[in-house]
Parts: sequence; structure tokens; C-alpha cells
Amino acid sequence: MIKNLPRIAAVLALSVLSLTTPASAATAPLSLPARPATLAPAPAAAQDVPLFQALEWIGEAPESRNGYSRDLFRHWNKGLNPTDGCDTRKEVILSEAKLAPETGARCALTGGRWFSEYDQVWVTAASSLDVDHMVPLAEAWDSGAPAWTAARREAYANDQGAPASLIAVSGSSNRSKSDKDPADWLPVEGYRCEYGGAWVATKLRWQLPADPAERDALTRLAEACPDTTVSYEQVPQ
Repeated sequence: MIKNLPRIAAVLALSVLSLTTPASAATAPLSLPARPATLAPAPAAAQDVPLFQALEWIGEAPESRNGYSRDLFRHWNKGLNPTDGCDTRKEVILSEAKLAPETGARCALTGGRWFSEYDQVWVTAASSLDVDHMVPLAEAWDSGAPAWTAARREAYANDQGAPASLIAVSGSSNRSKSDKDPADWLPVEGYRCEYGGAWVATKLRWQLPADPAERDALTRLAEACPDTTVSYEQVPQ
């Protein structure tokens, strides 16, 4: 007489089921939900927000460079003081000098000393400096500037309303960066955390999204820079 017949039948049934179930179905990973276009609404202004949190306020969108021309962003204009003879570029160079240069006619600069953050080198001639747009003009175009007015593009190209928008750096480091985003270029390690914060602050200030590769690179920076914070104030549309 066979005991526990119901239990034996159940075991046999489970064995048959395991043999007929495709292996892919048994081992298939759980599919994660797609990342939403905007994880959280960005406030109009924020102060000392952790980089990782600020990054969540940047929407995600594909980018296109169709129709881009640097000439669509008027720069450099007469700057904050139209009567001093210094354009925006020269004003940024003067404001970032570690040792102030002498200023001559038509804002000719002599002497002075600067520290180029991108490559962490000292520069002793204003002519060796470039003023870089933290988020390049081409990247702004890719991210939504085609829909802007000419006046807004000019304001972007000459933005001295936030310390992160424009930066004086060595010409060689600026050429190395060119119009690349953080997925394709980063400064030397000593400035990467601050660079990530400045990039995110600029995108939030001008309400620009990021493409997936750019966002992934910024996420890696945020993970590596837990103490970095972001401050910004949006420029009204």
C-alpha cells in the first residue's frame, strides 16, 4: 500500500511544471519602469541643495543641433557697465583675477594673475585666457535654445547674473572641452565636483533639460561628490 499518495502526486506535478517552463521565463530580470521626463518640478530658486537632489529637477530629453550657429548667440556685448569700455569677456576676466591687472584704454589689460580651474594651472597673461560658457552655446541650442528669442540667447551668452555661468580658463583647456557635455569631457579631478554643481546650476537657471548620456554622467558625479551643493535662480521665460 502506497502512503502519502496526495503528496507524491503534488511533487510529480511540480516536477512536470518545472520541465515545461522556459528557462528564460524563470530567470528573466524584473523590468524597471522608465525614468520619467521630469522627476520633480524645479523650484524657481534654491540655495545649497545637494547635487543629487538638484539633478532630479532637470528633465530628460533628446537633443538636436540642427540649425545651430554660434552667431545666433550675440556675444560679447557691452557687459554690466556699458561705459567702461570692457565687454562681457573682459569683465569676467577682471572679476576672476587673483592679482588684478592694470586696465588701460579700451580695457587693455596688462599684468595680472589667474587660476584656471579646468586644468589647475596659473595664467599670467589675459590674452592666454578664454571665457568659457559653463554649458556651451551649442549645448544650450541642443537643449532648447532654438525656441528662445534672440534677446534671450544674447542674455544667455553674456550671463553675469550667476557665478557659475561664465568662467575664465586657459585657452588650451577650453579648446579641450569645446562644446562637449559631461558625458564626453570633464576637467581635472580636483575641479570635477564643483564643475558638476556649476553645470547643473546653469541648466536649472535656464530651464534646460539633459539627454540620457549627459544625465548618467552627472549622476555618477553626484554619487562621487556627496558634499557638493547647488544654488541657482531661474531666469524668467
